[in-house]
This record gives sequence, structure tokens and C-alpha cells, in this order.
Amino acid sequence: MNYHVPTGGLPAQTELTTDRAVFTEAYAVLPRGTMRDIVTSRLPHWDDTRLWVIARPLSGFAETFSWYVVEVAAGGGSDRPDDDPDAESVLFVVGGTVALAIDGVQHRMGAGGYAFLPPGAAWTLRNDGDEGATFHWIRKAYERVDGVEVPEPFVTAEVDVAIEPMPGTDGAWGTQRFVDPLDVRHDMHVNIVSFEPGGAIPFPETHVMEHGLYVLEGKAVYLLNKDWVEVQAGDFMWLRAFCPQACYAGGPGRFRYLLYKDVNRHPRLGIR
Repeated sequence: MNYHVPTGGLPAQTELTTDRAVFTEAYAVLPRGTMRDIVTSRLPHWDDTRLWVIARPLSGFAETFSWYVVEVAAGGGSDRPDDDPDAESVLFVVGGTVALAIDGVQHRMGAGGYAFLPPGAAWTLRNDGDEGATFHWIRKAYERVDGVEVPEPFVTAEVDVAIEPMPGTDGAWGTQRFVDPLDVRHDMHVNIVSFEPGGAIPFPETHVMEHGLYVLEGKAVYLLNKDWVEVQAGDFMWLRAFCPQACYAGGPGRFRYLLYKDVNRHPRLGIR
């Protein structure tokens, strides 16, 4: 599997400022060229770690989730990664290896490793290797429901999750689902969506789920509201609920992205 890993740095003074970055009421595109050294952040209780915050709850932007791309130097990490008792997380490794401990159970995760951490889970993460490691960290405030149990943590890897082809596509469009869609304990899904060259979403999807999409591999043209936008590995897209969307993967290789969506809960009443 191929996974884009950001490198940071700064563009040369001779480069043009013009880029594909756009922020609208319905969607945003953060091209990979926006993830530079000067826009990184740090977190309390994390050693030798920096991150790009590419989505956070904000009026007119991501309402239900935050998304970080985290870079941990050799020997770095945290024994106190998240003090929010309501936060659930998905971690997805794209470079290097990390040692993840959940409730004292050790897991080693390399590129393609995936972990779900429910609210209240006791976890730590360390890079005990000789090289840097990079992972995506997607967080959401878990919406508890009376009579519905909080799901348990789990660790898996992309190679262990089969691609489920969409009906009628002959495998040109498929999804790797890390959680059973019928399991209503989960109020978010983080999946990998793949398109073979020529594969497409052949209609403008318009639905209640909010989306975050990070392109792991390849390139395509994506319909965002009324605009067809070229995207490539390393780009991030935010789509507001009900934003029309479609996709055409022209090749020459596969087009794949990590996808967040909120699911399985009543919409909160009242205008926000």
C-alpha cells in the first residue's frame, strides 16, 4: 500500500503563491502544499511531536470532528495523550512504526495500522524506533445513548480488512469498513475508499453526514458543491452536510482516501 506522508519544509522564495487552496461555505480544500513547518502545532504532554491540525470544530467549518496529521520523532510520544473524557479517536499510521498501549495491552502499528479508542480508554503512544513516525488522529465527542453500550477499543490493519465493492461497479469503486455499519454503538465511521482508474461516483451524493477526506494515494477530479476540483495524494477536503459530491478517478493509478463521517445518531435539534 502507498500512503502519502507530509514532509513540511518551506517553499523557495522563487515559487508562486498561487495554489489550489479554497475555503467556502459548503466545502474546503487544503492542498498538500499548505502543510508547511510554520503551520504546525504542539500538544501538552507530547514529547518530540508536532502536528498539522487540518480540521477542528468551527462555525462554518468542521462541526463534529477534529483531524490531525501527527509527526512523532524517534523517542517521542505521550503517556497522557488526551485528557478529554468524552473524546473518541481513530489512529491511522502512514509512516514509520509506533508502540500503542491500550489498557496496558501493547500493540505495534506500522504503515496501514488502524486503532479505535473509545472515550475513557487508557492509552499511550510512543515511537520507540530509530526513525520518525506519522499518523492521522481523528477525534470526535462521543454521543452517548441510554441503553447503548460504548464500543470497545480495537487495533487492526488495512491489509486485514477486505475491500467491499459497491454494487454494479465491477470492483472499480470499493470501501474498506473497519466497523460494522449496523453497529449503532459507533457514532462515527473512518473508512478507506478506493477507485481503480476510470472508477467514479456517478451521481451527486447529497446527505446528512459531514465528511473529512484525506487523499492517501493517486489523483482524481472531485465534485464539491458546483465545482469540479483536481485533488491528489496529501490533499484534505472538508464537506459540509448536504454538500453535493461526486468523483471521477482518471488514473493512471488507484485513487484512495481516508474518510470520516458522523453516523447513527439523531441530529441535534436547533440551528447551529
